[in-house]
Amino acid sequence: MKDATLGAYDVADLRELARRRLPRGVFEFFDRGNGDETALVENRAAFDRIKLEPRMLVDTSRRAQDISLFGRRHAMPIAIAPTGSAGLAWHEGEVALARAAAKAGIPFALATGSMTSLERVAAEAGGTLWFQVYMWPDRSLSHRLVERANAAGYQALIVTVDTPVPPGREYNLRNGMTVPFRFTRRNVTDVLAHPRWLATVLMRYLLTTGMPRYENYPTEMKARITAAPMGRSMMVTDSLTWDDLRALRKLWPHTLMVKGILRAADAVLAADCGADAVIVSNHGGRAVDSTRAPIAVLPEVVEAAGRRLTVLVDSGFRRGADVVKALALGAKAVLIGRATLYGTAVAGETGAARAIEIYRDEIDRLLALIGCPGVAALDRSFLALPTRE
Repeated sequence: MKDATLGAYDVADLRELARRRLPRGVFEFFDRGNGDETALVENRAAFDRIKLEPRMLVDTSRRAQDISLFGRRHAMPIAIAPTGSAGLAWHEGEVALARAAAKAGIPFALATGSMTSLERVAAEAGGTLWFQVYMWPDRSLSHRLVERANAAGYQALIVTVDTPVPPGREYNLRNGMTVPFRFTRRNVTDVLAHPRWLATVLMRYLLTTGMPRYENYPTEMKARITAAPMGRSMMVTDSLTWDDLRALRKLWPHTLMVKGILRAADAVLAADCGADAVIVSNHGGRAVDSTRAPIAVLPEVVEAAGRRLTVLVDSGFRRGADVVKALALGAKAVLIGRATLYGTAVAGETGAARAIEIYRDEIDRLLALIGCPGVAALDRSFLALPTRE
């Protein structure tokens, strides 16, 4: 009889299992940060500075986690963040992860840089689907991609704005992992030392669709892209402005979100451009190093946004307690990235489902322990906040 827990009782367990299964280059690509990884460390430290203040003798026997987001009900206050490396964690990992999200009743965001096409994910996964887009130098190609997402039935568009150029991430250069994938002197030993990944992920691609590549890119762009280190092969542009957001607002008929906001003033500008929501994020510590943690910026953005915007947040959420703190600070939902990648790397859809279940259990238990009958009742009265220096 299989162990439904997969031997993982928290996200740290899933991370360790993923580390053992994946080549070092793949694991470090989605596990690590940028620069000296100061932002990565600060993302976690900021949660520790926020303390919980439980209430006693409160009936929590009917506690609930369901939320309403953009006119839809969801079973939990989390969504799956866009993570382009899911297809390297598991063969067609985007489909596995999207299916797990659909069955859990939470949204799934597909990344521009996925290894499975947006049309296939929509056809094979179902559920609430969001699409994340990076703007390219040729805006017409990006707009065509947005139109494809609309035609495929995606209900929301996420515009990532915090990476106008590829971040450094020197470890990717040292590890020699590239997209499109190719064998190099630096990675061949690493890959051969992980035969399960080689057999169940890379070889399956080779026997079906060829070396993993960005399947959402237009044909003419795929032909021009040569293998480059992970994180530096994605096409981005350093000429992105608020006018581009206004153009997307005219093009996209559904929910429009802006991801990568770290200033309250930028959230107001996003609202002025017609955005429906912002995602407070520092890209999980993978873009600008030495930023404030999104959980620390969140209250300022919530206050500035007022009723004009829905505010979501991501970066560094490893525990149900982290999610509870964000909701108490005014976030409507939390996007989870690395944790479900770990789960996907361990056991595909089953592993992703296990990661989601860990959050579900931790949130449920914590609501009872702090005397809160449901996520809808969370507010700042449950928190003791640090004073800003």
